[in-house]
Amino acid sequence: MKYNRLGNSELVVSEICLGTMTFGQQNTAQEAEEQLDRALEVGINFVDAAEMYPVPAQAETQGRTETILGDWLARRNRDQVVVATKIAGQGRPITWLRNGSLAVNRQNVRKAVEASLKRLRTDYIDLYQIHWPDRYVPMFGKTAYEPEQERTATPIAEQLAAFADIARDGKIRYVGLSNETAWGVSEFSRIATQEGLPKVVSIQNAYSLLNRTFDSALAEATRRTNVSLLAYSPLAFGILSGKHHAGPAPGSRLALFDSFGQRYGGVNVAAATAAYVALAQELGLSPAKLSLAFVRSRWFVASTIIGATTRSQLEENLSSLEVTLDSAALARIESIHTRYPSPAP
Repeated sequence: MKYNRLGNSELVVSEICLGTMTFGQQNTAQEAEEQLDRALEVGINFVDAAEMYPVPAQAETQGRTETILGDWLARRNRDQVVVATKIAGQGRPITWLRNGSLAVNRQNVRKAVEASLKRLRTDYIDLYQIHWPDRYVPMFGKTAYEPEQERTATPIAEQLAAFADIARDGKIRYVGLSNETAWGVSEFSRIATQEGLPKVVSIQNAYSLLNRTFDSALAEATRRTNVSLLAYSPLAFGILSGKHHAGPAPGSRLALFDSFGQRYGGVNVAAATAAYVALAQELGLSPAKLSLAFVRSRWFVASTIIGATTRSQLEENLSSLEVTLDSAALARIESIHTRYPSPAP
């Protein structure tokens, strides 16, 4: 297992991070703890959660993921695990959180952090992330910026000041972004430097063979601001495993929750996926191993977030660590990408 430093922080994380958004919905507490134990056994020291998890977001299950993680964490050496979680933001209809008050402001940040700490049964959170921008941005499959969608948002300086307050209390160590844009990364970094506020050290965005929108402006912005990428959905909700070639596989998230299919139902998704699956077969790899090895190979990726609902899926994901793609394989991936550039942004 390789380990990478997040930005200019003291956090050194495994190149694989265990995602937890299925815990408490598709995975029982026992199954979740088995995954966590296995991850720790192979050297994973990084676990990612969110206050709104599990998904899909529902009032009756909200916070269950952090509770499961907290019960497990309470029986472990806390300093051995880098715990990341997230505050939900405006723009999504999550009315059961803080009575629908989701602005990333001082009051809500404090409430959210303290609630997460209680569920996680810990005194501090290593990496506290804004799940999606407080301001309007196109996200979750939408790419066109539409000025008429603008809404009132908490100024970035106020957001950072809220995190500074909580950090001074020792309740969070570092701040990260998620589902953010190049402008957002640059602006958060500029204001933090200008005002002497906490600098963001990471960004958690989708990145996979089917979604390489990070390659351009975001790659430059994060390099120049020393912000590390935590790549989520590296298998594009399982599509890149090849298991959905004849339609959503029984029991999968795409089969159980219709809303998840919207991001991955675009033109050329099927054709691109078929090309990557064929390449994996030619290379003697499973499609999942090829996909995860590719994401790990990117210079801007500090950690790749994996998620599994079965032990066999988890083991296959972990076995991708044994794969290093050579220049010839990477060139063939680029050839497919040229034909089907980011069909599932």
